[in-house]
Amino acid sequence: MANRKKIALIGAGNIGGELAALVARKELGDVVLFDIPQKTDFAKGKALDLEQNGAVLGYDASIKGTSSWADCAGADVLIVTAGIPRKPGQSRDDLVATNLPIIRSVADGAKEHCPDALVIVISNPIDAMVYEFKRRTGFPRERVLGMAGVLDSARFQLFLAREANVSVKDVRAMVLGGHGDDMVPVLSACTINGVRATELISKDKLEAIVARTRKGGGEIVGLMGTSAYYAPASSAVAMAESFLLDQKRLLPAAVYLDGEYGYKDLYMGVPVVIGGKGVEKIVELPLTAEEKEMLAKSAKSVQGITDVVKAAS
Repeated sequence: MANRKKIALIGAGNIGGELAALVARKELGDVVLFDIPQKTDFAKGKALDLEQNGAVLGYDASIKGTSSWADCAGADVLIVTAGIPRKPGQSRDDLVATNLPIIRSVADGAKEHCPDALVIVISNPIDAMVYEFKRRTGFPRERVLGMAGVLDSARFQLFLAREANVSVKDVRAMVLGGHGDDMVPVLSACTINGVRATELISKDKLEAIVARTRKGGGEIVGLMGTSAYYAPASSAVAMAESFLLDQKRLLPAAVYLDGEYGYKDLYMGVPVVIGGKGVEKIVELPLTAEEKEMLAKSAKSVQGITDVVKAAS
C-alpha cells in the first residue's frame, strides 16, 4: 500500500504489544516496536508473532521489532510507554527517579529522528513525564500529549454504567486534572444518553464511584502485580486514530496549559479536540465551585511532581 502512515511505539512490553496489535488490526499504518538493545530479540519476536497473527485475522500491516532509532525515522505518531510500571504499594510519583532518565533518552531520540510526529506519552507519572518530554524536545504543545483522561474517563464510565444498570455505550463521562489520586471526575458533565447521571444514581453511590475511579489504576496493580495495559493501549490508540484520520474527537488529555483554566506552564488533563493538526482546541468547561476547588487541588499535586522534574534538569 502506498503512503502508509508509520506509528512508532517506544517500549515493547505489555502496553507496547497491545498498542501494536490494535494499530495493526485497525490498519492505521505500519508499526515499529522499539525497545532497548537488551530487548531487541524480544521486540523482534513480538513483532513477528503479531505479523503472523495478521495472516490469521487478515490485516495488512508491517510490524518491525528494533532497538534502532533509525527505524523510527519519519514516524507520524510516536507513543511512549518506556519506563518501569508500578508495583503494588507504589504510587505513580514513586516512579519519577527511575523513569525520568528514560523519558529524556526517548526525547533525544525523538527530536533527532521523529521531529514531526504527534507524541502521546503513557509513561508514569504521566503529567511530569510529558512535561519533561516537551521541555527537552521543544516540540509545539499541539503535538505533545499525555494519555490519561481517556483512560480515567473510561473507568468512570464503566463504574457509572454498572451502578445505573445501563449500557456503557450510553454513558458520557469526563475526568480532568492530574493522573493520580486527586483527579477530578466532573459529575456536572456526566450524562447517560443525555440524562444527568445524578438523576439516576444516588449521591453516596456517586461518591463511591468517584473514589474508585481515582484508585482505578492502583486497584488493577494490586490485583495483577503490574500496571493495566489493555485499556491504556486502547485509550492511546483512540487519540492516535483521531489524529491520523482527522476525526476531531473531543477527548480528555494531558496538554500543556498556557493560561487555560487559570494554569500556566503545566501539563494537566482537560478536554481537547484532536484532529489532523494535533491538539486543535482546548475546551474550557464551566465548572462548579466544588469542581474548581478539586481541580486546584489536583493542579497543586501535579505542580509538586513537575517541580521535582524541573529541579532535576
